[in-house]
Amino acid sequence: MRKNISNFREESLNYHSQFPSGKIQITPTKKYSSQRDLSLAYSPGVAEPCKEIARSSIEVYKYTSKGNLVAVITNGSAVLGLGDIGALASKPVMEGKALLFKIFSGIDVFDIEIDASDPEKFIETVKAIAPTFGGINLEDIKAPEAFEIERRLKKELNIPVMHDDQHGTAIISGAALLNAITYVNKKIHEIKMVVNGAGAAAISCARTYKQLGVKPENILMFDSKGLLHVSRKDLNKEKREFSVNIDPIKKLDQAINNTDVFIGLSIGGILTPNMLKSMAKNPIVFAMANPDPEIDYNLAIKVRPDVIMATGRSDYPNQVNNVLGFPYIFRGALDVHANVINDEMKLAAVYAIASLAKEPVPEQVNIVYNKKNISFGKEYIIPKPFDNRLITRVAPAVAKAAMDSGVAKNPILDWKIYQEKLLDRMGYESKMLRMIQNRARTNPKKIVFCNGEEYDILKSVQILHEEGIISIPIVLGNEDRIKRLIHENNLNIELEIVDPEKNIKEVEEFSKILWKRRNRKGLTLYDSKIRMRTNDHFGAMMVDQGKADAVITGYSRSFSLSLRPMLEVIGKDDFVHKTAGMMILLTKRGPLFLADTAVIPDPTTEELARIALMASHVVKSFDIEPRIAMLSFQNFSSNSKTSSKVSKTVAFLHKKYPNLIVDGEVQPDFALNEFLLSRKFPFSKLVKKRANIFIFPNLESGNLTYKFIRGLGDVQTIGPVMLGMRKPAHVMQMQSSIEEIVHLATLAVIDAQIRKN
Repeated sequence: MRKNISNFREESLNYHSQFPSGKIQITPTKKYSSQRDLSLAYSPGVAEPCKEIARSSIEVYKYTSKGNLVAVITNGSAVLGLGDIGALASKPVMEGKALLFKIFSGIDVFDIEIDASDPEKFIETVKAIAPTFGGINLEDIKAPEAFEIERRLKKELNIPVMHDDQHGTAIISGAALLNAITYVNKKIHEIKMVVNGAGAAAISCARTYKQLGVKPENILMFDSKGLLHVSRKDLNKEKREFSVNIDPIKKLDQAINNTDVFIGLSIGGILTPNMLKSMAKNPIVFAMANPDPEIDYNLAIKVRPDVIMATGRSDYPNQVNNVLGFPYIFRGALDVHANVINDEMKLAAVYAIASLAKEPVPEQVNIVYNKKNISFGKEYIIPKPFDNRLITRVAPAVAKAAMDSGVAKNPILDWKIYQEKLLDRMGYESKMLRMIQNRARTNPKKIVFCNGEEYDILKSVQILHEEGIISIPIVLGNEDRIKRLIHENNLNIELEIVDPEKNIKEVEEFSKILWKRRNRKGLTLYDSKIRMRTNDHFGAMMVDQGKADAVITGYSRSFSLSLRPMLEVIGKDDFVHKTAGMMILLTKRGPLFLADTAVIPDPTTEELARIALMASHVVKSFDIEPRIAMLSFQNFSSNSKTSSKVSKTVAFLHKKYPNLIVDGEVQPDFALNEFLLSRKFPFSKLVKKRANIFIFPNLESGNLTYKFIRGLGDVQTIGPVMLGMRKPAHVMQMQSSIEEIVHLATLAVIDAQIRKN
């Protein structure tokens, strides 16, 4: 669904303005709780590293954050589709770029907006502040000034400098071009190419394609005035590089006839169906104008079924997304203390990205994009942005190229250790959430929300629907109240409102179904009708009867009261003895799964084992290896009732499921620290890899732990995710936040996807 412009504008402004304003902050990396800590951090202790750096400048990488710090610098002269909006107005974009650096490669960023349109002033300012940084990413600077600014800074500074608007697109599209040519079995030195657009990105792309093997005489480049021809007097130095001397001078529709490749970095809709029809067999079209490509993807594949198409959009295959490149290029350059990002390093990134697309795709990536088996082909010529392998492929390739070309001051000696460090830098907590959301979007489901008369529910529904996570939102409640709430809060939502009190026909139908199931358990038909007029029973029956894919409830009532109708109507799965609740914590070390936090007060040995197995099954569905810690207040003791129960559970699981990584009874701090565990209990199955599933001995300990962590507010949570239900039904914590509701509903969509596969 396309986002409502008015709502999206308001939401964007709220997103950026909520405390703390902006998108990035500085966080201390050292202890600061005591007076001694402060005396080390600042005066007098700070003098010692200053002395070391004064003696040898290379020591700055050892004692400061320079080696992991990049400046994203602009003058705001060519910002996204906004044009020359000035330095100050460009700050939100630069903060956004900083955020991408951090979450994809762990690089810290200062965004710097320089109020200088004169290239010389801009260059001098950047040079003056450069000692602070390990690298400089130039951003949103208009051409042709961008070329000279980058050239001068690369020449005059001894740290990596890259204008991503030029080289990012060139690197990613270069990788796509190599793979597209390979797929159609053509030779790069023989292909004929038309490039529409002659700005900074287009010039850089064409230069990269030449380095990859495209012959200069086979490239025809167009700007808004036509073909770059030697007879034109309005061409700058960069454009003259691609001017041609052909007669007669061709127009775009003439030049594209029988060409192999069309590169679009211009305006939407300029490539017509007739032009595409005139291209050579198996044409390659990279329509990278945003948001509207040079030709619509669906139109292109209809006109030419043999076309290999890439765009700049995420809703079509083969997205040319700079985030596949710049985080990892700077990562590799920083890690070897390179003094420049040279052509060898950029080409290494091209080949690494291209090579990755030809490798078997991990199941986790298939899961995220809801595909059975993504593989190299027309719809997969470049990797997906959520492929965790990018950092371990591109960054090392760039680092190695820096070393081989003699620009690395800190060569890597052990590549295996380096790869492990790269993985440790990843922002797992946010990446997991993005992967979950992206997977949900691939196949949205019909979700019914029982607490429709609550603002937080309606706002969550708006977000979920606009983000394409749910298809048809259904909210239950009084229609007049819901519409009044929507109007009073200026919400713009497309939804279906169902009031069980007025929906007499379905209440009659649903009540008979429930009565037939439970009439031998004391339920009368009259009581069944009363229950079916309640939102929870009605919503659960909608899922039971296939009128919705999942049900969400719990906002207005206690968990136990909200769960009861779900169990009465939908019930537990056929092979499940009791249901359970699992919380997901999104932490910097990866997702952690806690169970049971919601249902069984004092589980038996058998019930604990079943909880562990159900949790393991869910975790496996995310392509994560389950590593289960059975928790207790003691470590491997069995000298109390609780410890003994947990110990028996572990013994049972070891015997029945020998390949399952599970151990206990163990305290949480030991389960979270494999090094601590290995020193005290080297025999444990959790020594090699720390636990990610934590099974509590009783509901009190599980629920209190989760509520305590939730109350701190430092960790994002999802849940409770109901384990063992026959169909997708999930009960949120009472008065959950909008964010928590969105997270749980997203998991409910994935739950429905898995069950229907």
